[in-house]
Amino acid sequence: MECVVIYTVREGIDRSRVMETYPRHKAYYEAFHAEGGGLVALGPFQTADPELSSMGIFTSRQEAERFVAADPFITEGLAEWRLLEWNAVHLG
Repeated sequence: MECVVIYTVREGIDRSRVMETYPRHKAYYEAFHAEGGGLVALGPFQTADPELSSMGIFTSRQEAERFVAADPFITEGLAEWRLLEWNAVHLG
């Protein structure tokens, strides 16, 4: 079963801190994927709603939890996360 992780920037965190951390986050997700981690897709929502900052799709709960455990956005206290198991229907 695939999993979706929703990230929400913590209340009071300035956007500049997020942008300062982004290069470390990007290096992390690129390395995670290159090493065969179960990351399918990720990225920010195009919305002003702070409750929906970004989302990642993973091949399993285990891979999602492994990713989140070392993501700089989480380890540096910038974001909170919520994991949802997803019964995706793949077309084609």
